[in-house]
Amino acid sequence: MIIRLDLFIKQEQALKKAKEILLQGGLVAYPTESFYGLAVDATNEEAIMKLFALKKRAAEHPILLLIPSVDLLSEYVIRVPSVAHQLISEFWPGGLTLIFEASEKISALLTAGTGKIGLRLSNHPLATALAQSMGAPITGTSANISGTPPCCNAREVLASFGEDIDLIIDGGETAGGIGSTILDVTVDPPQILRNGMIQPRQLEKFL
Repeated sequence: MIIRLDLFIKQEQALKKAKEILLQGGLVAYPTESFYGLAVDATNEEAIMKLFALKKRAAEHPILLLIPSVDLLSEYVIRVPSVAHQLISEFWPGGLTLIFEASEKISALLTAGTGKIGLRLSNHPLATALAQSMGAPITGTSANISGTPPCCNAREVLASFGEDIDLIIDGGETAGGIGSTILDVTVDPPQILRNGMIQPRQLEKFL
């Protein structure tokens, strides 16, 4: 199913349908700042396993989460280092994923057994609204088969996954380019694990 956001279909209607599907263990594709993402309910292990199977993703590769608000961060991580507070103040919402020590609320499937989880507050209004509608994190992995380019529009998502995906929220073409920068704040100094939207020079004073 594809829901295209336009003058007749409002974001609230799309989010209501998406929430219903996620709560039933389904998969939803949605636009982000860079590419389309794939959401499942991050508290539903069966849905997480479906996501890994859909993407053909190896179990040893963790999956990052989008959170509904900074206020809920402490529920999903063991501790928030002082440098993380500074980074959050500077770069959230935005293209910086921070790696924390995961709390017991986070499935080991998402951490790939590392005990660490990547979290981000998106600055795309629909992506964040989707997490807020759930009142909990959603998966933020890119919409693609592992090893293939991420999708930038609903047509590409449909071509990649067909009927295996329950809902595509068509918010038009996304910017593409590169994904979020991934920074591990469980070590001191923090370590860049993947270059992305936030440039190393922007992070220098924190490293």
